[in-house]
Amino acid sequence: MIAIIGGTGPEGSGLALRWVRAGESVIIGSRDAERARAAAARMVETAGPLASVEGVDNATAVKMCDVVVLTVPFAGQAELLKQLKPSFRPGTVLIDATVPLAAAVGGRPTRLLGVWQGSAAEQAAEVVGKNVAVAAAFHSLSASVLNSDQPVDCDVIVCSDDERARQAASELATKIPGVRAIDGGKLENARIVESMTALLITLNIRYKVHGAGWRVTGLGN
Repeated sequence: MIAIIGGTGPEGSGLALRWVRAGESVIIGSRDAERARAAAARMVETAGPLASVEGVDNATAVKMCDVVVLTVPFAGQAELLKQLKPSFRPGTVLIDATVPLAAAVGGRPTRLLGVWQGSAAEQAAEVVGKNVAVAAAFHSLSASVLNSDQPVDCDVIVCSDDERARQAASELATKIPGVRAIDGGKLENARIVESMTALLITLNIRYKVHGAGWRVTGLGN
């Protein structure tokens, strides 16, 4: 089972929809359990009665799953993880999709905030501690495309210091048709990948589109 913290938001719900359609069991987490249950019910309406999806509060979602995907705004990331830290099972894989956009503090979404640890993903790793393996991934996937029936035409760059976390994130990426997982090296490289999201937002605005993404060429697969 996959827990998605922030699963009622655009990015989290889009990832949940794609994984449910791929046959995965998904737990949608929210601060408000009732809101999570409502989101799960809407997903069943969209994906069909065989969809395996449930809505619960964030702490329960984390306790239920060995793989947790975090899709929350940067402004609340650290505090939420501090609250959830006791709920993580030892050995849990946390996949962080947070981007420290300036919009979190009232600035432009095309600008990035400086993060003391280097990146949002490194901040997440510092907060949850060594018993949780952290990977950074899914920053480049458009929420509007994920929540539609459109094909996804984008690579997902995965950064991690833990091979098991890297593998878990890569496997989830490739369950979304049209997505390829790219090994982006150590977790510290997440600071580069996160900054690329701000550039994607700029491209979406300039070209008046909603689904700009990245493709890495020359890798031979």
